[in-house]
This record gives sequence, C-alpha cells and structure tokens, in this order.
Amino acid sequence: MKQTFKFTRYLVVMVMIGLLLGSGLPMATAAKNAPVRMVPQNFSALAETVSPAVVHIRVVKIVKSEGPAFGPFNRNPFGDNEQFRDFFSHRFGPQRRPEFKQPGLGSGFIIDKAGYIVTNNHVVDGADSIKVILKDETEYNAEVIGRDPVTDIALIKIEAKHDLPSVPLGSSDNLKVGEWVTAIGSPFGLQYTVTAGIVSAKGRVIGSGPYDDFIQTDASINPGNSGGPLINMQGQVVGINTMIIAGGQGIGFAIPIDLAKSIVTQLKTNGQVTRGWLGINIQDLKGQLAEYYGVSAKTGVLVASVVPGDPADQAGIQPKDIITEINGEKVTSSRDLTKLAANLGVGDTAKVTILRNGKSKTLEIQIGKRPMTMASASESRQKEKQGQYGFKVADLTPEMARRFKIEETSGVIVVGVVANSQADTAGVQQGDLIIEINHKDIGSVKDFKALIDQPNKADGINLLVKRLNSGLMVIQLV
Repeated sequence: MKQTFKFTRYLVVMVMIGLLLGSGLPMATAAKNAPVRMVPQNFSALAETVSPAVVHIRVVKIVKSEGPAFGPFNRNPFGDNEQFRDFFSHRFGPQRRPEFKQPGLGSGFIIDKAGYIVTNNHVVDGADSIKVILKDETEYNAEVIGRDPVTDIALIKIEAKHDLPSVPLGSSDNLKVGEWVTAIGSPFGLQYTVTAGIVSAKGRVIGSGPYDDFIQTDASINPGNSGGPLINMQGQVVGINTMIIAGGQGIGFAIPIDLAKSIVTQLKTNGQVTRGWLGINIQDLKGQLAEYYGVSAKTGVLVASVVPGDPADQAGIQPKDIITEINGEKVTSSRDLTKLAANLGVGDTAKVTILRNGKSKTLEIQIGKRPMTMASASESRQKEKQGQYGFKVADLTPEMARRFKIEETSGVIVVGVVANSQADTAGVQQGDLIIEINHKDIGSVKDFKALIDQPNKADGINLLVKRLNSGLMVIQLV
C-alpha cells in the first residue's frame, strides 16, 4: 500500500515538473496567454507599410543680411571710415541689403488621402516656399493650412491628382513605458530612415511651453526627424517627433498624438487654434508651500496672480486661492489646470472650486480666449487701460514725483505711451504732468477719465501739460 502511495506521489511530481517545463498543460497555457514580448520581428513589415505616408519636407526662407551692403562680401572696402561711408551713401544712395536663401528640412506624415500633412511648426515657420517629397520621389508644392506655435504643430497640404497613402492615428494615452516604437523621417536629409527603440518615459516636462507633456524615447532622433511620426507596433502614429537634447545620447521627445488630434482638427477647420483662458498665473503646491497653506501635496494649484479684468478676476478669484476642481474634475497640478482650461470652449461657463482660507467655495467663470502668451495678455489689457489714444495715466505719488523730478505733489502723470499711437504721434511723453483738459483742471485720474471720455468733438482734446526742462505746453489730440 505504501509503495503504491509513493509511486502515485512520484507521478504527481513528474506531472508538475512537466507543467513547469511547458508541456502544453494548463500552466503552460496560462503562460502563453501572458507572454513577455522581446524584440519584435516585424520592423521591416512595419516600415514598408508606413513609409509611403511619411514625407520629406524642404523649405526655403529668404533672409536679409544685417547692415549696409558694400559688395559681395558685405564689407566696406574702406574699413570703418565714416567719411567714405557717408560719401558712398550720398553719391549712390542707400545700398540694398543682400538677400540669400536659407534652406531647411524636416519630416511629416499624411493623415488622409486628400493630402493633409502634419509636421512641426518650426519646420515651416517663416518659409517662403515648401516642397514635399514622397517616397516615390514625386515632388509637390505645399501650402500652410494652419500653425500652432504653442505646441509646435503645423498642418500643410499638397494637391495630387490621385488619392495619397495615409497613416492611421493611434492613442498615446494607451502607450506604456517600455513599449517598442519606431521613428521614421529624414535625419540630416537622409530620407526614409527607420530607427527603433522603446518609450523611455511619458509626461516629460522640459520647459518648452505651457503644454509640456512629451513622450521620451530612445529611438534615434536627429535634426531632420522633426515632424515625422513615432509609430507603435500596430502601425499607428502615437507621437510627432519634435526635439532632441543637445549632446544627448538616446534621448528624443515626441508630442503625444492625443494632444495633437484636437489641434489638427482646429487647424484643418479654422486655420488656427482657440483655447480657453482664465487669466491667472499658477504654481504647484508641494513641499513647504503646501505645508504653509495647510494642505497636502497635490491638493490643487496655487493662484500666484490674477490678470486684471480677465475672466478669473471678473469671477472673483484672488491671489493665494487654491484651485481644486474645474467642472468637477480634480486638479492636482498646474499641468492639469492648463489642459482643462485649454479644452474649455470660449464663452462657456465653468464651475471652478477653490479653497480660500481653508474654506471651499465654487465660482462660475465665463471662459475667455487664450492669447499666445501671458505677455500678450498683459499687453492687451494694458492697451485697454491706456484707452483709445494710447497713453496711460496715474495719480501722482511722492515716489513718482521724485522719479520724474516734479515739484508738484498731486495731479495726474503719464506713466506709459504706446508706440505709434495717437498720443505718441501728438507728442505725449512719459513723465508729462497733465494739468488741464480743454481748460478744465485735472486733479485725479477720475477727473481725467471723465473729461477724456466725453470731449467736445468740435474743439477736439487739448492737453495742458508740464514737462521737465520744457515748462508748460499744449498737446492736441485729434
């Protein structure tokens, strides 16, 4: 009986060993269902399928050299002698600056049979001519449909008499770190170069702009690859190859295709990209900053400043508020907030939840249109403040009086003039003290606004100003 039991146990052990060795029994079947994929065997088939939809782009920019021209070498034959320079300018007039053609190159990929091509903005920006070369060496002139400098994406188009090959767009959100990818493009002008590697990281922030969210890959990317596709093993575009780190080895970056899809759609429809805008400067809450405000890290983002007059300001958002949600979606980083705001429709109303002094509060904000940069937003708002004539005033303070060497201690002083504006043309200068408008005394900015906004149209607007070293003078705005 014991011998029979031992023999049975021996058989069980042998069967288990067979299973572990992949005998085709249930354990091996489970292993087959979750295989560890090593280096793929179909790079050749992938390249052959996708390459016809990848294009080589050549651009030409007409560049003017700086400084006066003195012949083929742009050099004054008499050195820096101003007398000879003046003689030649007087005798022969100003010399034309020579122009030269600056070539450039890049890559792109066709997204539909009608000939729409996605590439990088920096490839075609400022180009006077754009030529697209297909894999069969057919050449076409291309036109720019739209550009988005913020994300460095551009859409161009070629006209062909037949349907063109295209490549399908995949999902960068579903892309996993460690997954195999292929880059196809024209590094250094070497057309249809195929390189392979893996996704090294996702969500890289490298300081290139407000929408930093790059795919990092070790697939070899070099100058000329810009605008070309990053392909997954299903032959779908998951990224747009866009930049490298100078001196780096095996470090390239691609724009996620899920970020690019909505941008390409807007460029195709409108020729430009419109983004939602709140009008705030924000920063992440982490470390000691989070402790200072009594919140845990990634609870929200801190409002550092608010652009006066913009949507957030009008809705009542204040500096030091902590934004935690937009329309019910959690905000844990400044990147989250930027993306959510950008996807909101201009004119829509959004519910923004904030923490102020430890208490939660929800405000409704009417979304504005995002300017190209915060600087342009401030400039636009500044122009509104400067009014239709193009100059800005402020109540005179002791500090301003000392700065502009003004003896008076009260009044209205010009603190800014827009270049080439009506005020600038009329002769208004920063530091001018405005004493009267149309013979009426000005004691404050309130007085100034009341008179400047309701002038006597027949008489125009006459400013009596006091200027350092010039005394009193009258400036007429017409």
